Amino acid sequence: MTSTDEPWTIGRLLVWTVDYLKKHGAENPRLDAEVLLAKARGCKRIDLYAAYGEEATDALRAAFRDLVSRRAKGTPVAYLVGHKEFYSLEFEVTPDVLIPRPETELLVVALLDHAKALATKGVRTLFQPGGIDTSQASLEKKSPDPFLIADVGTGSGILAVCAAKYLPQARVTALDVSPAALAVARRNADRHNVADRITFVESNLFAAVPADARFDFIVSNPPYVSTAEMANLPPDVRDHEPHVALKAGEQGTTVIEPLIAQSAERLKHGGVLLVEISPMIATAVENLIRASGTFELGPTIRDAAGHARVIQATRR
Repeated sequence: MTSTDEPWTIGRLLVWTVDYLKKHGAENPRLDAEVLLAKARGCKRIDLYAAYGEEATDALRAAFRDLVSRRAKGTPVAYLVGHKEFYSLEFEVTPDVLIPRPETELLVVALLDHAKALATKGVRTLFQPGGIDTSQASLEKKSPDPFLIADVGTGSGILAVCAAKYLPQARVTALDVSPAALAVARRNADRHNVADRITFVESNLFAAVPADARFDFIVSNPPYVSTAEMANLPPDVRDHEPHVALKAGEQGTTVIEPLIAQSAERLKHGGVLLVEISPMIATAVENLIRASGTFELGPTIRDAAGHARVIQATRR
């Protein structure tokens, strides 16, 4: 953004930055430029178009230049702006947590589908043809018992918050080994007004959960990146996102294997385990489920590209 006689308008800043980020390997340079400029300007992305011909102040250019420089060096946009949208909700993110990804929304969809299946059977109904019926009369009549859900490795809390937000009768236990991640998750629960129905616990899997606690659903986006995969991750992931939430040993299953074993003890009979996986370890995880002898393995959910993404298993 060198000085010229031509004024630096919002539009000109965007054009220059898109080209600059493209040269530095950004996958979505236009989107990155718009999000960062909206952050620097303190506005929504859509507001940039109405201000396209507006001249940028020196202060705005300085703030924007700093963000663009950091992005060009690989810092993810979500960390630079401090938030990311997930399942139509906005979540705070920091370098202490993974950045939410669209594939993880499949876990939320699967959870809601299984809850709806219970409704079809007449058990703890929360759903109506037009959506979720959250009226007090409906809850008292149809759903006296809450869904008990554990989110193992909650990170920023996206799964726990979505479960509480879209299943009004849910009571969620959000578990993570990282106190810093739990702090982010608590703030996100407060942001979406569901903190009163989520219990946050610092725990390695279920180690710190009372021994008699049993759940209807266990959901998890655990570490599942193998050593070989880790080396091939994009630099903005490998060099900036927390390794404790990514790495899972040589095979990518060092967390999932004990999670399966502990879930067999923690789920009620008929309860459902939903786990996000890497496509590269899908067969290995399916075999671990079968070998447990405790679960009935359901169909593995695939993403839009046809890659295996979510394991489904029902406690016998």
